[in-house]
Amino acid sequence: MSFKSLCAATAATLALTTAAFADSQIMVHDAYARSANPKAGAAFMHIMNHGDEADRLVAVKSDVSARTELHTHKEDANGVMKMMEVKEGFEIPAGGMHMLKRGGDHVMFMGLNAPFEDGATVPVTLVFEKAGEVVIDVAVDQKRKPKHGGAHGGHDHSGHDHSNHGDH
Repeated sequence: MSFKSLCAATAATLALTTAAFADSQIMVHDAYARSANPKAGAAFMHIMNHGDEADRLVAVKSDVSARTELHTHKEDANGVMKMMEVKEGFEIPAGGMHMLKRGGDHVMFMGLNAPFEDGATVPVTLVFEKAGEVVIDVAVDQKRKPKHGGAHGGHDHSGHDHSNHGDH
């Protein structure tokens, strides 16, 4: 993707994000989605809470897959990183931020209706305890590299079952 195309995509994403959050204390920045196989994908983003009270991301919804869940990676007793659903969600501290990033907390899409196509957008509804539902369009960026470490933050993922989740 050229620098000009990247700038245009970023501007479009920011315009959509700003419009979606005009009445909310919750803002989302740098959201992108990717998938390594046609069955599963993941989304990553920075969620900011400009309010005076903590909030909690408790669920996520999307029509692009059979199941959409909040996930994280945890190290087991053998030092192997495993992916798992986080049913209690993620706290977004007052005046703070929570990052959904590769190798950590993320949105997981399982049973994709169609493969993710680079440059497309994925509609996602973030459900917060206090802010309620916040709808965003997440840009698909299959070529994006992680900012730190390897594909999953440098962790050993030899114990993962990527047939169900994909390499995100």
